[in-house]
Amino acid sequence: MLLIGCTPPTQPIIDSATQPSSSLTEIQIPAGYGYSMGSIEVYFTNPSSSLSAQETGGIDQFLANAIDSAKLSVDVAIYSLSLNSVRNALLNAHDRGVRVRMVMESDNLERTDPQILKDAGIPILGDRREGLMHNKFIVIDESEVWTGSMNFTDSGTYEDNNVVMRIRSVKIAENFSKEFEEMFNDDLFGDSVLAETPNPSLSVDGIKIETYFSPDDEIQPTLVNIISMANESLYFMAFSFTADEIGDAVRERAREGVTVAGVMDDEQVESNIGTEFDAFRQAGLDVYRDGNAGQMHHKTIVIDESIVITGSYNFTNSAETRNDETLLVIYNEDIAKLFIAEFQRVYEQAK
Repeated sequence: MLLIGCTPPTQPIIDSATQPSSSLTEIQIPAGYGYSMGSIEVYFTNPSSSLSAQETGGIDQFLANAIDSAKLSVDVAIYSLSLNSVRNALLNAHDRGVRVRMVMESDNLERTDPQILKDAGIPILGDRREGLMHNKFIVIDESEVWTGSMNFTDSGTYEDNNVVMRIRSVKIAENFSKEFEEMFNDDLFGDSVLAETPNPSLSVDGIKIETYFSPDDEIQPTLVNIISMANESLYFMAFSFTADEIGDAVRERAREGVTVAGVMDDEQVESNIGTEFDAFRQAGLDVYRDGNAGQMHHKTIVIDESIVITGSYNFTNSAETRNDETLLVIYNEDIAKLFIAEFQRVYEQAK
């Protein structure tokens, strides 16, 4: 249980009961954190690492290694790309005959690395629309998915707080492949896409995972419903939080006695019109601005230390109605403990 006071604590706020269990295997990362449990791996960035300033030793190498192991296909849906490790892995995959395809946010298509990929013959389709192609996922060999909050950029990997999950599951991959094909083959982005996720709720190694894509799946009502089920605790890390309905649901749980604590990105609090930060503070909630010089880029809610909501989906109306986004809901206490540990790190830096 978190011990919340008037100001962010200087001592750990996670007791031994909430530490990762023996079912999780730690993955050693010089500039990051990683854990594996069967078919699921969870990676967090570590901007505080001395190696992060050198842009080396991060979680991107694990993604690059996975691409290096691809035998048939690599499909990429990404907001932005500047990681040399990922770029080179995609080029190498293409050179050895693996089918590599990409969809991107058009505003970032002219960056150096996408142009290098295009010049090498890798097809890249921009969304060509006002809304954002804000996804961050890769499907490898139609059997595993890498997805989370992290843009595949130097700053996303080494300056910002982010998460990437690797899920080895043909059925999860089928969900993401369907979304990718709608964009790449059918040229359907944003609200022109219908809700056609093949396996919206399934089990991976006994862990229930729900997959949502916006705007197709109308995520916001689902989030409000899940938040309303919180009985004991609700911890969140939010890059951007302007959705009144979600904010109202969080405050309602706090009024009912649920422990609520959160961290929001400092720059977004300053720049967002209609930020929920002020309403949270006025309600007396333990919600703070982050203390990372980079971005606190998570889009995560942990409920009752057993349910994790995470992905590319910011808690905003733009994410709900205009942008192409991904969101996972994971029902598992061990995975929840990993995200609570990340919340602990972010919360201790908050201001």
